[in-house]
Amino acid sequence: MRTLSRVRRRAAMIGLVVAMLLSAGSIALAGPIPGPPVPAPLVPGTPCTVTARACADLIGLQAWLFQDGRILRGPVPISIGDEFDPTPPGRYAVEWKAKDWVSREYGTPMPYSVFFAPGGIAFHEGSLQTSSAGCIRMERDNAAAFFDHLQVGDEVQVHSDAPAVG
Repeated sequence: MRTLSRVRRRAAMIGLVVAMLLSAGSIALAGPIPGPPVPAPLVPGTPCTVTARACADLIGLQAWLFQDGRILRGPVPISIGDEFDPTPPGRYAVEWKAKDWVSREYGTPMPYSVFFAPGGIAFHEGSLQTSSAGCIRMERDNAAAFFDHLQVGDEVQVHSDAPAVG
């Protein structure tokens, strides 16, 4: 009889512990449900967030360099690809740099190249009067500044939507 009593007590204790754990889990689950991640704020006057180090606005044909979420240089005028060789919008990271690069595909100089997107898309010095083959071209002093400031791994944002207000 004593053994049966001990078994019942142990079973009751185990049941109590399980009930407590389940109710504790229910209480924890009843807390606030996290929402979607909050996007980083925009750098005022640009379409890009404070996480970017370089920003390009394909609609406004301008670009910026950022440092710690603030404009370091810009807006600077740019030229971009056309409908046959468009500049791809998106979020990228600088892949590599070459100060005196020559395009293998077209045989044209691309001084101060900062490559950031698949297909050899880069910021570089070039004419603002004509469209590119998808790259973002800028005047020499601006291309040199982008080359000097940006490092491999830095975030580049390229926007083709309406520019931000503010």
